[in-house]
Amino acid sequence: MSPALLQVRELSVIARADQRDITLVDRLSFDLDQGEILGLVGESGSGKTLACRGLMRLLPSPNLRLEGQAVRLAGNDLLRLDEAGMRRMRGRELGMIFQNPSSHLDPLMRIGAQIAEGIRLHQGASRREARAEAIEVLRQVGIPDPKTRVDSYPHEFSGGMRQRAMIAVALGCNPNVLIADEPTTALDVTVQAQILRLLLELRDRRGLSMILISHDLGVVAQTCDSIAVMYAGRLCEHGAKQALLSQPRHPYSAGLLACHPATRRHAGLMNTIAGQPPLLDALPAGCRFEPRCPQATPDCRAQLPELRVIAPGHRLACHTPLLAGGLS
Repeated sequence: MSPALLQVRELSVIARADQRDITLVDRLSFDLDQGEILGLVGESGSGKTLACRGLMRLLPSPNLRLEGQAVRLAGNDLLRLDEAGMRRMRGRELGMIFQNPSSHLDPLMRIGAQIAEGIRLHQGASRREARAEAIEVLRQVGIPDPKTRVDSYPHEFSGGMRQRAMIAVALGCNPNVLIADEPTTALDVTVQAQILRLLLELRDRRGLSMILISHDLGVVAQTCDSIAVMYAGRLCEHGAKQALLSQPRHPYSAGLLACHPATRRHAGLMNTIAGQPPLLDALPAGCRFEPRCPQATPDCRAQLPELRVIAPGHRLACHTPLLAGGLS
């Protein structure tokens, strides 16, 4: 078998606060194959976005640092590149659709100029060539009348069109791996479906590999090939979509599935996971999910479970795995 397109090994994001280190993302490891869409799921604060910003080496604070064994993409270890080398990788090999396009599109720059900027930087294109490519990318993401819209400002676009423009900026240099951070948040249901359909079309047309960050298991079920579940900064389960949705082995994965509206047992009554995630500066000694877990044993309280392979393509970090469950 050929090696995975993206190989992440033991990636950690560590914060320095009050003269001590706090691990926010703890030894994350996974592979992403060519054309695969990986869904990264978990509650808010589980480390999904921070891990992916770590892959991009775009951490939001100077008090954060990366550690890890390796992050390999296109023959490079992203953790070992200097800043100039990493700038060459961003956009050309690795792109990111940020969660809120209104915050990440420059309100003072025309949409076409924002797309063309990366094309000129990474491909050495002339202004005319970059503009023509920007128009083509806008056409590919479904912006109507792209020859006119290329000169529009972000405020002249609707929410759904701004999201498409954000995708166009990320795709401008034709990266091999695209990270999509909650790409359908704050969009109405019809526009959500359009954006998800667009991502699938782009995967099929360009052979893109994607990491889709989402808290919506319905979105993940429609879109992804595999799912990685994070809790309190750690990966607790990772496997093929169908296996994980039909038979989750970690109690937290099963709890997330039970909270989905499709699984509610009584009309108008939503399931919940009791309790709250732990504070990352006051973690329990054993499993991080143990205080909320109905399956917890003394072993769970005493020892942190390590991620292990339980079936081909399926990894789990749990002392007391479930035997059955999930969406019917």
